[in-house]
Amino acid sequence: MRPQLLTIQVDRLDAGRARLRLTGELDFDSAPELVAAAAELRRDGCRELLLDFSGVALCDSSGLSALVVIHRAGAGPVRLDAVSPQVRQLLDRTGLDELLAVPPPGETAATRDVG
Repeated sequence: MRPQLLTIQVDRLDAGRARLRLTGELDFDSAPELVAAAAELRRDGCRELLLDFSGVALCDSSGLSALVVIHRAGAGPVRLDAVSPQVRQLLDRTGLDELLAVPPPGETAATRDVG
């Protein structure tokens, strides 16, 4: 049995925007769940997706691949929030930080909205 499954909580923010709060491990076994959840939101008319990584304990290459699939399949931006230093390093090294909207270190969606 896997030690920590991925859970995805969806919050619709307003018309065309949704937040997916991820908790657990984003890996080979769980990446398809994230892709499917994002695809369903896109079919329902969500153009902008905010992926909250605050609860992500692990993200491997399959998780990164899922982010690329979600980005390519959408008509609007994919924004990442509360990215850990380890995931940020992966995004930087692979160049995905330039493809996806990743806030600067220490900044989150909440601080962007206030400032």
